[in-house]
Amino acid sequence: MRIRLGHSPDPDDAFMFWALSEGRIDTRGFEFEHVLRDIQTLNEWALEGRLEVTAISLHSYPFVQDRYVLLPHGASMGAGYGPIVVASEPLSDEQLRETEIAVPGRMTTAFLALRLYLGDFRFREVPFDRIPDEVLSGRADAGLLIHEGQLTYASLGLVKLVDLGEWWLQETDLPLPLGVNVARRDLGDAVLVRLSEVLRDSIDVSLANREEAIRYALDFGRGLDVGLADRFVGMYVNELTQDYGDKGRAAVRELLRRGEEIGAFERPVEVQFVGSR
Repeated sequence: MRIRLGHSPDPDDAFMFWALSEGRIDTRGFEFEHVLRDIQTLNEWALEGRLEVTAISLHSYPFVQDRYVLLPHGASMGAGYGPIVVASEPLSDEQLRETEIAVPGRMTTAFLALRLYLGDFRFREVPFDRIPDEVLSGRADAGLLIHEGQLTYASLGLVKLVDLGEWWLQETDLPLPLGVNVARRDLGDAVLVRLSEVLRDSIDVSLANREEAIRYALDFGRGLDVGLADRFVGMYVNELTQDYGDKGRAAVRELLRRGEEIGAFERPVEVQFVGSR
């Protein structure tokens, strides 16, 4: 059975799926086609149900919950760290609310978290990898950074204004769930469970062969050296990636509950994972 697997061309996703890409696990009869796109594109494709399995922003899940179910692994969660807001000079929260912030897409979880933190603010959508240049050039007064930009901003001369993962932990005592993996409901329960086992195996085997998987992930690091790549992967591929556990599931529900409170979604959210009812 052919499965199109959508994920971002980033070190953490590449690391998770190294074992699958390199044929290091039993695929249980599935044939995988890796489809690499930026997260905003994957969010948009999920609205159409284009791929059988895909990474999406948790913020997008409420809009695709009729088509997709959450996989119980593969999440990117940070406990005390996450997307950051940067500028060329220090700005107060009040100043941030009055300025235009370059964001990596209104469907990203980073955008939702910033709404929860700031309330209403002016924004402009910019491809995530161009946001630092937007701020450095003065075309944007501030920018919301995801992916490896969270580690490299200081070397560019940018100033961190807020770390949304740190704020979220102080608010809730929970990790901040950012990216999730989902599978299409029309595959059927039996296929979904078997597929989930394969993808969980890839994460486990990649973690057990960290050095090899990191070398593979370097090709997706947009200039990261091995030290920064290892650090970034360590931030977002961890025990919560292997399984959400009670704390991870509570974090998902709390973030979506708060999103509902501010009217971020079109309808109430039903959080459902493969293998549970």
